[in-house]
Amino acid sequence: MAAAASSPSPAPAAKKQNKWLRGNNKQSLLGHMWRQKMQSDGDVLIAMWRQVIDRYLGEARAALAAAAQQDTEDGDDAAAAALGLVNLVLEMSPRAEAALELRARALLALRRYRDVADMLRDYIPSCGKSCCSGDDATTTTTSSCSSGSGDLAAASRMELLSPDRDRSDAGAAAARFLCFDVSELKRRLVAGFSRSSNTEAQWRYLVLGQACFHLGLMEDAVVLLQTGRRLASAAFRRESVCWSEDSFSPPNMTVSRRTSKSGSASVAPAASEAESVSQLLAHVKLLLRRRAAAMAALDAGLPAEAVRHFNKVLDTRRSVLPHPFATACLVGRAAAFRSAGRPADAIADCNRALALDPAFIPALRARADLLESVGALPDCLRDLDHLKLLYDAALRDGKLPGPSWRPQGGVRFGEIAGAHRTLTGRIQQLRGRVAAGAGEGCSVDYYALLGVRRGCTRSELERAHLVLTLKLKPVRSVSFAERLELVDEHRDLEAVRDQARMSALFLYRMLHKGYSFIMSAVLDEEAAARQQQDEAAVAARTTAAAAGTPTSMGPGLQGVFCRDMAVVGSLLSRGGFDRPIPVKCEAMSC
Repeated sequence: MAAAASSPSPAPAAKKQNKWLRGNNKQSLLGHMWRQKMQSDGDVLIAMWRQVIDRYLGEARAALAAAAQQDTEDGDDAAAAALGLVNLVLEMSPRAEAALELRARALLALRRYRDVADMLRDYIPSCGKSCCSGDDATTTTTSSCSSGSGDLAAASRMELLSPDRDRSDAGAAAARFLCFDVSELKRRLVAGFSRSSNTEAQWRYLVLGQACFHLGLMEDAVVLLQTGRRLASAAFRRESVCWSEDSFSPPNMTVSRRTSKSGSASVAPAASEAESVSQLLAHVKLLLRRRAAAMAALDAGLPAEAVRHFNKVLDTRRSVLPHPFATACLVGRAAAFRSAGRPADAIADCNRALALDPAFIPALRARADLLESVGALPDCLRDLDHLKLLYDAALRDGKLPGPSWRPQGGVRFGEIAGAHRTLTGRIQQLRGRVAAGAGEGCSVDYYALLGVRRGCTRSELERAHLVLTLKLKPVRSVSFAERLELVDEHRDLEAVRDQARMSALFLYRMLHKGYSFIMSAVLDEEAAARQQQDEAAVAARTTAAAAGTPTSMGPGLQGVFCRDMAVVGSLLSRGGFDRPIPVKCEAMSC
């Protein structure tokens, strides 16, 4: 009975446990169903999102293809429309590889080379060099230090714009477009759009190489274009393994496509693009060889040969010449002119360089040294004050003027502080010299400016002045800018022309003033020489008259014609006007 009485007691506990299990199973079932629903809804949303992105990318590709076939104005409009569509795609997926490629190509078509360089600055080898040298270590990551001009494979391993770098930003973008937050959905979304970021990276080298050429970074352009061609050739060889012989015909090769696992197709570099890249690479190599030959001739003490090579670079007609590279070549040619003893031509080249880039430190240094060498101290002080302002701005901002990848002719930020102290002392010394020589009438060495020797003749002076004025007159000073490509949005062609004309007019007036000064000195010397000759002749005649010696006829009265005139005079004195006058044939010899 006791056992029977105690047997029903576990029944409520078992019932309660079964109820809890049923409730737990129900909750787990509901959770599983909810997760399945969420997953299915997420798949639908991802599919819809992919369709929108693919449609935008297709329209952007079509707009870029139309921009490549149209003229400048219509092509710019089409490229701007493509850039707007790509920006919409990047708002939805910040790390979509196809969208990044189209954005870079649209910026390149719009000639916004600075934006391309800022977008892909970690791939520029010179930025890695400057980072490793310690000039810009605070603004450049450690990974970019490994990207040098000789090791682009390290730069490709940096995984620029990789999905792991800004995964939180992509997740925030996904949460902004979705009405619920699921971590798994965000992970799948970001991974889906960034799956091919490591395998489809060769476009960066090709696009950035072209942008670096237009920005004047010639060494970087060579390295990037060669790396891009090598990667594109390797990808073509990998894909051509499974092709048939019919696929290698020219019509099929120009429209070949690569399709990634995610289903997004990216167009392979066409034959026209590969040909243009090859031509650009050959042109850049030619420019670099000529500049290297010019610098080698200058170092070897052959300034005329250096000037000849620099002329070949600056007077090129085959292709465009970016103005940053031309600015550096102008400064190099100015150094060659100075070594050859032609300071006027050197000052003219510095004027052209500063018209293209007013903040180019080597050009300001070179022109200040040239003006000091010819004795134009006030003008030299003006350039040194400008240079001091640039140094102050660099020390205040912690970097050189302009972007970090901008070439400054070998000037580095680490040497600015020491150069600033030296420049301050030099300015004080020159101001003391100007104050001490304020009462002097002329302090400029015009003989050195015009390139003539002291005591030169009038013909030598006129020839030197004529050659310089024909080359450096203000009307011809603006023609150099028409052969260059201006890539700075803050410097247009009219501004460059105005500044070049003003500086050329200043130099022209200085040359004319020097010509007048030297000509007056030459005329004084000629007058003094004539006066000495006259005094010597008078002294000789006086000495001869005192000695009683008949003075001989001058050398002009020694000819045959003068003897015939003596015969005529004797006949006339005799009165025989009707007699024939004997004339000798040699009388016509005069």
